[in-house]
Amino acid sequence: MENKRRFSVIAGILVCALLLGLATDFLPTNASAASSSAIKEQIEELEKEQAALEDKLDDLRDQQDENVSEIRAIMDQKNVIDQQIGLLHTQISNINEQVAAYTVLIADKQAELDDAEKRLKALNEKHKERIRAMEENGELSYWSVLFEANSFSDFLDRLTMMEEIAAADSRRLKEIREVAEEVAAAKAELVIERDALKVAKEDLAATQAELEEKAAKAQSLLAELIAKGKEFEALMEELEDEQEANADELANKKVEYDEAKYREHMATATQPTKPAGNGNGGTPTKDELGKTWVIPCDYTMVTSPFGWRIHPISGVEKFHNGVDLWCMGIYGKPIYATREGVVSYTGWYGSGGWTVMVDHLDGFKSIYMHMTNFIVSEGDFVMAGQVIGYVGDSGGTTGPHLHFEIRYNGAAVNPMNYI
Repeated sequence: MENKRRFSVIAGILVCALLLGLATDFLPTNASAASSSAIKEQIEELEKEQAALEDKLDDLRDQQDENVSEIRAIMDQKNVIDQQIGLLHTQISNINEQVAAYTVLIADKQAELDDAEKRLKALNEKHKERIRAMEENGELSYWSVLFEANSFSDFLDRLTMMEEIAAADSRRLKEIREVAEEVAAAKAELVIERDALKVAKEDLAATQAELEEKAAKAQSLLAELIAKGKEFEALMEELEDEQEANADELANKKVEYDEAKYREHMATATQPTKPAGNGNGGTPTKDELGKTWVIPCDYTMVTSPFGWRIHPISGVEKFHNGVDLWCMGIYGKPIYATREGVVSYTGWYGSGGWTVMVDHLDGFKSIYMHMTNFIVSEGDFVMAGQVIGYVGDSGGTTGPHLHFEIRYNGAAVNPMNYI
């Protein structure tokens, strides 16, 4: 019985050990957090990638600009060609009308020529018939007409009449010939003009065909350039998406870097100690949650508390997001970081003048305004009590003092609850 009980206990221990081993296998293990130096290398690599992506985007933008310029040039060229083709259509149509008109004129001239030739032929036939009849019948001849004269005077009259008849016949024949020649010459000129117009029409048609070929090539090139433009846009969109994703990763890495720097600092830093004293800059104090804060400067009084007030310069009632700590009107008194953190902003802050902001990485942020100057840079990690600048009256002030704010998750809170 005792052996059975002992065996059961041993078996139970073994089962528990086995279950504990299995449970341990399935428990998640915390990966060691990356060091700030490793994260810094990752940030630098991401920044290089970001710069390379920006260079690629710049190259694509340049190519796109060139492509757009080519498209505009081709469009201008095609517009000129299209206008030329339109003018050629008008010219060809005009020449066709001229050719038709000249064809009608040639037909009219041909009719005149045919009529003149008929008249000439008819006159010639009549003349020949008259001469032949006179010669064959022997009844009438120049000599018989002359010898039938009754007197010398009658002879002369008859001779003059015969000469006038002959001259009239000659003039009529000459006139008919001249008219026929004029008609023939006009017809020849019209034929030449019509043939020249036909040649011009053929030349214009050839030019039109050449221009239409150029227009087709321009249209084809234009289509290629537009397609290339769409490819550029797709590539740029892809690169911009990649760049945006890279920027998000870079921002996350910078947050990791700040957190890593904070962890490393907290692992090695010791809380600075300052002589105790009300309003003594650098003196540590504790808030109700037990967090330690440092008084940001030596001050003798709060000249403007947190909350609603009449603004000393504008005279308008306005909410005061911080407290104004008066330093006996002395310039250059040191300003201390109220807690450890990362400097998130340094520079001119409008009416706040020269300003420093410190992110304490736990939802709290402290702000120091109206400095004469600051001696830290954005991204620096500062310790509680470290000097970050000096009291002044830069910006909108009535004298040297420190405007001090504390914000929690972006909302202003009363600093006097913490220092």
